[in-house]
Amino acid sequence: MSFYSYKNANPNCCPGTISGSALDGLQEKVCVQVKRVYDSAMTQEQLTKQTVTITSYAQVNNTCTCNACGCQETQETIPPTSAPVPPITFESCRSTTTEGNIRNLTVDRLCDRPCFARVRATIDIPIDILFVDSRCVEYIGKATISVNRDVLLSIPDESIVPYTLESMVSAICVSGTYLGNNQFKMTICVTTILKVLAEAEILIPSYGYCPIPPRSSRKASATSSSPCRSSRRNPSATAARSRRATSAARCVPTAIADADAPARAAAAATAPTATTNTISGFACAISSRYMGIA
Repeated sequence: MSFYSYKNANPNCCPGTISGSALDGLQEKVCVQVKRVYDSAMTQEQLTKQTVTITSYAQVNNTCTCNACGCQETQETIPPTSAPVPPITFESCRSTTTEGNIRNLTVDRLCDRPCFARVRATIDIPIDILFVDSRCVEYIGKATISVNRDVLLSIPDESIVPYTLESMVSAICVSGTYLGNNQFKMTICVTTILKVLAEAEILIPSYGYCPIPPRSSRKASATSSSPCRSSRRNPSATAARSRRATSAARCVPTAIADADAPARAAAAATAPTATTNTISGFACAISSRYMGIA
């Protein structure tokens, strides 16, 4: 069950939009340890005629899997059985991760602006290049593009807990051409976000602990007929219980009727039919559920 399910829609204890006063329901002040973002800067640019060299490549194997819901094509990479045969046609490329690699980092604090610094760095963005050769065999190559960044950021003062710089990246290729010697000339749209982070303990108001939503409740009939529960049953044990229950249903009336005790004889006048129906009905219910009838 989800926090946002209509069955758990309780604004007092579930995350979501605040309706009414935000002060209603506050219980305590809580100290939490988080990565605080002191500053960030986003840069977007289009790199035209960027030359990129692939360092390694693999062959793409397309497989089609079908089930009751339909067919779906999946791709997996395998070691190349042969080298690509020219001419090679560029298909697409995009970044493989959202985290860039920062190198050549320099931070120069400004004397006239406290807590500000000029941050210069080179950010490496790993990308995958998809291309096909003359035999229509598809390959995927690994490459890296590098961008230089020069931004002004707010930097916290030196303390026991040092700050760090991280980058979020995204790269999508618009067009590309194979030049030869494992090199492509491409036009790439690049987005980078440079962030100043530091571990900090922050005091925040709290509405209390967030309750974990329970799993959805089901009726007894739906639970008993669940395919997952049926798959966990032991078929031989279920069949044995069914046979024992059916045999007991046939033997119970005779045993009660032949009893010598007056109390048992009196019970035999009223109990045989009900007992037989109950037990035999239970056996039928087990066997029918095992066979998939109900």
